[in-house]
Amino acid sequence: SLRVPGAVRAAAPLPAGLRPAVQPEPLTARRLSSRSALLGSPSRGSAPGPGRRSPPCGAPSRCPTRTSHGTPPLIPKRLAWLPIAWQRPAGLPAVAPDAGLLSYSSNLNINDVLGNYSLTLIDALDTLAVMGNSSEFQKAVKLVIDTVSFDKDSTVQVFEATIRVLGSLLSAHIIITDAKQPFGDMTIKDYDNELLHMAHDLAVRLLPAFENTKTGIPYPRVNLKKGVPPDSNNETCTAGAGSLLVEFGILSRLLGDSTFEWVARRAVKALWSLRSNNTGLLGNVVNIQTGHWVGKQSGLGAGSDSFYEYLLKSYILFGEKEDLEMFIDAYQNIQNHLRRGREACNEGEGDPPLYVNVNMFTGQLMNTWIDSLQAFFPGLQVLIGDVEDAICLHAFYYAIWKRYGALPERYNWQLQAPDVPFYPLRPELVESTYLLYQATKNPFYLHVGMDILQSLEKYTKAKCGYATLHHVVEKTKEDRMESFFLSETCKYLYLLFDEDNPVHKSGNKYMFTTEGHIVSVDERFRNSLWQDILPGEEDSTEKVKPNELKAVNFSSNCNRVPDERRYLLPLKSNYMRQIDRMVGLI
Repeated sequence: SLRVPGAVRAAAPLPAGLRPAVQPEPLTARRLSSRSALLGSPSRGSAPGPGRRSPPCGAPSRCPTRTSHGTPPLIPKRLAWLPIAWQRPAGLPAVAPDAGLLSYSSNLNINDVLGNYSLTLIDALDTLAVMGNSSEFQKAVKLVIDTVSFDKDSTVQVFEATIRVLGSLLSAHIIITDAKQPFGDMTIKDYDNELLHMAHDLAVRLLPAFENTKTGIPYPRVNLKKGVPPDSNNETCTAGAGSLLVEFGILSRLLGDSTFEWVARRAVKALWSLRSNNTGLLGNVVNIQTGHWVGKQSGLGAGSDSFYEYLLKSYILFGEKEDLEMFIDAYQNIQNHLRRGREACNEGEGDPPLYVNVNMFTGQLMNTWIDSLQAFFPGLQVLIGDVEDAICLHAFYYAIWKRYGALPERYNWQLQAPDVPFYPLRPELVESTYLLYQATKNPFYLHVGMDILQSLEKYTKAKCGYATLHHVVEKTKEDRMESFFLSETCKYLYLLFDEDNPVHKSGNKYMFTTEGHIVSVDERFRNSLWQDILPGEEDSTEKVKPNELKAVNFSSNCNRVPDERRYLLPLKSNYMRQIDRMVGLI
């Protein structure tokens, strides 16, 4: 592990030597010209509530017919508008604080609850690049540089600010500065690393969340000007505290400053040290001062999901062996205690495989619901080569989608009914569909993607965007479009149908963050030797050499899937019908 004094011990204020080695460069006038639930914002596990609405968006967006890549015949025409779906007339602020609230979905509101900055604009930057729309990417980057500031008296969630904002700034910066990127001319005239400076500025403002915690696990919220609020909650979720390593690690390695990766890695190791001695499982809510598990539920959904995802993705990106070892251990414990149903997905007797919520200490079933966030897990299984199990779990979530035309936030598999019926345009099922198609090339997953796309068009389309479904049965809407709809849902749908996208054809290796931001998997993120950054510190981290790390390359088919399987249903028809019966479709 990365040896820094006090790792996974009482965290107190960061020692002077561990504060950022380089303070954020003052942002010039050119650069800056101008209470959600415990487990996170509505985007990560809680329903939108009263008072969460934000100012109305501008005029309806223009609808382009092509991207600069062209629109391949396979891409449905409905996707052609995506590159500038959020565009507003020139000069109109991305956030209009004094505009009134709208209670109807014909003119969809912007979500500015996470920091009072242009969240959707920032979160969607690399979506434009992936779609090859260089002119709109350049305009959007300049708009961010000229109008966005983090010097605000705003309290933000550390997790959401990290994955949505920090991650997008870093992704866009890497695209701009990478001469080998395949997406077209994404250069910005007179670009002076402004996005990297902004990312650094934001990360420094998030650092107080890691101070004065006895475990090293960060506070869930921080004020961008004042630090941790005096009345801050000492409880946080596992995913929120343990899913910061990818973004913080990238920032550290770009800056040559270990501070950010160190605090994120310390939080991961602190959580890992609190796992059950009996089952090896983690809970979903922990007290950051005592290390006591307040929420003892262990599952793959809200409060836990991206913790497991980032153990694997941190290894893929950085090559730190300890990340892989933690993931392998965690995955085995998940298989041992959370997985129910028959052993094999596509053969044998018994119920279809399903991952349930259990008590972290005993492994006993805690409830009979699953949430829509768990639909990410088949995609994660694809990354580790467990394609057969991924096929089965994906089929279960797709069956729920077929029944409702959306995924309810919580679905009770025993009652065959939604427990929490809203759908905030989440991307997880689309993400897993895309990754399964890349692994199998089975056209069944193109059919799934078209089904999802048609449902979104039919049930969620609004005058200037796409609306959260308040109720998946009644199809009522809320005047809200989460930023991840553009950063993830639309991106994965587009890539699913765009066979010739540079992501698939360039030969470059890419990975998506938990917010869907694309980052290149290359040696510069695996060659940062910490003893060069922290003189005098013994480097005890066992690192995988670049030629030893087989990064996932989505341009090639998965060898585990025989050719004949590519033209048949991924599941035998009797197992498909079994899953349909399980969710009440037949």
